[in-house]
Amino acid sequence: MLSTLRNPTFRHLFAAQLVALLGTGLATVALGLLAWQLAGDNAGAVLGTALAIKMVAYVTLAPVAAAIAERLPRRAFLVALDLIRAGVIAFLPFVTEVWQVYVLIFFLQAASAGFTPSFQAVIPDVLKDEDDYTNALSLLRLAEDLEQLASPMLAALLLTVVSFPVLFAGTTIGFVGSALLVVTTRLPGRAAREPGHFWADVTKGIRIYTRTPRLRGLMVMEASVAAAGAMIYVNTVVLVQARLGLGEEAVALAFAGFGAGSMLAAFLLPRILERLTDRPVMIGGATLMVAGVALVPFVASLSALIALWAAIGFGFSLTQTPIGRIVNRSAREADRGAVFAAQFALSHACWLVTYPLAGWIGAGAGLSVAAIVLAIIGAVGVAAVLRLWPSDDQAVLAHDHPDLPPDHPHLAEHAPHHAHPIVIDDLHRRWPRAA
Repeated sequence: MLSTLRNPTFRHLFAAQLVALLGTGLATVALGLLAWQLAGDNAGAVLGTALAIKMVAYVTLAPVAAAIAERLPRRAFLVALDLIRAGVIAFLPFVTEVWQVYVLIFFLQAASAGFTPSFQAVIPDVLKDEDDYTNALSLLRLAEDLEQLASPMLAALLLTVVSFPVLFAGTTIGFVGSALLVVTTRLPGRAAREPGHFWADVTKGIRIYTRTPRLRGLMVMEASVAAAGAMIYVNTVVLVQARLGLGEEAVALAFAGFGAGSMLAAFLLPRILERLTDRPVMIGGATLMVAGVALVPFVASLSALIALWAAIGFGFSLTQTPIGRIVNRSAREADRGAVFAAQFALSHACWLVTYPLAGWIGAGAGLSVAAIVLAIIGAVGVAAVLRLWPSDDQAVLAHDHPDLPPDHPHLAEHAPHHAHPIVIDDLHRRWPRAA
């Protein structure tokens, strides 16, 4: 897996992601403390609203940002968004009203909605070999999991010697460091873009996504992932402190169990994907997550909760890490950024629904009912994946083009009835049926 870091371009990009993730983790801790300072007992409502703003920005702005990105040099675009994020964070220590937090969070997440899919789309251009790309995806997954463990510990260490607003300075340094690493990296050129209307480019990724069977399956799988993930992120603190009667340290241990399971899966995935295709691995991961959530009503000890959260974390990584491979083989190079943006927006739309659902049902009807409802949503999602994503998912499909004139260049290159790898594009607007 580490052999991928021999590629100097990926090594720079990976380092940029590491420092940006570390900064983001510090900001998460600092934002919670800022909310407490501004709102006291209502800090939870402030953070919940900020989280909703984040998801709305992701869902609505990612496709727009992808269309803008196609018209700009990719390195300059990524660096500019890093610097915007650094600038927004630099203002947070000076806010005095809750509404100011909401405005800054919107601008921060708007920049992230542009940065993340564009960054994801660069990696397969840097690493053309699929095995190298798989290793890179696992490394990036490990980095995200390590950040969830390392950032709170680093924040706790810093808070012993400085006040919490200094954590925002650490975040700013992280984004500036990311920008410096990207600006000193030679990125591969973007594939030539066909002239097109801006709003057509905005919707292009969604159109490709919804017309590709494996991507439709991926879309409903994200509903299963979001249902299980919402139970983890929203209700862990309630499970530990209210049901089990334990303290904050136990909450951290539960989250560590989830992170450890995810990291183990990310470490094993390159070897697993040498033996199995993406579909059964991802469906297995989603099924493991759903089964784990269904067992929440029976948890009676911290050790049982940690073990269950580790299993769900393992399933989480099995479903999330291979996504880049699926998107990469489902779009032309010129359309890859738009499809990554569609994946980003649609997956966060699922979280936008499941986050409040997990909280509302947990608070109103109890954690066991919340777990059962979320497990049912997840199970329906897995069943839909089995129907929407064909088990014989073929890259090369025989098809013809009754809509094209006989002298069209595509038919001159191929016979009228021909076979080649299929992606949705101007010549293939619908997915052909497998023979």
